[in-house]
Amino acid sequence: MRTINIEAGMPSSQQAMTTLNNRIYAERASGAKCAKIIHGYGSTGKGGTIRTVCRQKLQEYRRRGMIKDYCYGESLGPFSEDGRRFAEKCPEIRKDIDWGRENNGITVVMFK
Repeated sequence: MRTINIEAGMPSSQQAMTTLNNRIYAERASGAKCAKIIHGYGSTGKGGTIRTVCRQKLQEYRRRGMIKDYCYGESLGPFSEDGRRFAEKCPEIRKDIDWGRENNGITVVMFK
């Protein structure tokens, strides 16, 4: 599974969304089935701006048909219906280090 790290270098939320947009287009064009987005959880422990804006952007991408679906890291595992559904469509997710870890700092996207 490919990784899109939009928190590296502590960018502004606008810079992170530019990176996200560019990488989503690139991963779709490459034929990837899914990708893990690392957006972080925020340094305050209450949920960061990049995480919030990223998740809003993913909702927009799904509505526009740019991605098929997404699964928040806290639901990515064998005990979540969303996690099991994603693993069925993209089996390599089960091998990812974040599988079953309830990691709020990531979101996995599935491409069409």
